[in-house]
Amino acid sequence: MNASDRTPADLLRSALAADPARPLVTFYDDATGERVELSVATFANWVAKTANLLQGDLAAAPGDRLALLLPAHWQSAVWLLACHSVGVVAEVGGDPAGADLVVAGPDALDAARACSGERVALALRPLGGRFPQPPAGFQDYAVEVPSQGDRFAPFAPVDPEEPALAVGGAELTAADLVERARADAEALGLEPGSRLLSALPYDSWEGLARGLYAPLASGGSVVLCRNLGQLADGGLEKRIESERVTHRAV
Repeated sequence: MNASDRTPADLLRSALAADPARPLVTFYDDATGERVELSVATFANWVAKTANLLQGDLAAAPGDRLALLLPAHWQSAVWLLACHSVGVVAEVGGDPAGADLVVAGPDALDAARACSGERVALALRPLGGRFPQPPAGFQDYAVEVPSQGDRFAPFAPVDPEEPALAVGGAELTAADLVERARADAEALGLEPGSRLLSALPYDSWEGLARGLYAPLASGGSVVLCRNLGQLADGGLEKRIESERVTHRAV
């Protein structure tokens, strides 16, 4: 990654320039058997589409606060980078009643209705599938995002010194986030090409760093596992071998 990168969106752009074809996020849900692998290029395309949805259709602007009510999931990672691309503050597990807009999974829809702004629902079904019946009062992400543009340009430059992420009672600027991600990557021994397996939830900095930011900052990749406890005996060792995992956080 480039030393001049000061926002998470910068980190993604540098990863795209360096090697767009390498894996960035490999996601497993052991409750459904789902496996999704996103290269840097594919992940960046999802981020661009989601950022266009956020900035365009949802009219989000830098400084707006988005309550992100999603588990550790590849689509959650996409939403985080989309927020960073626009300059929206991603409040992980934030209070919808105090947010400008909310993005929620199927288990958080009731809580998300407290938001008076735009509401987006994610079914979190395999292959990014939509809801069989769209939840009342929400836009279905899987319906809205495919038609968005594949390239994104923010209406205003993202200020690295402005807030970017709120999690676990702490708020980080974009520059703080990049600095901490680099420090965590170094502490974990991550290098370009490292493969970090994480089964940590996205409700803390530790989970976010290991499940997204540290691998991104180091030029590595993450094998993100949800419902790992439902994996059969011996399955974790087989996954570590098949995915060429070099580091783990479980």
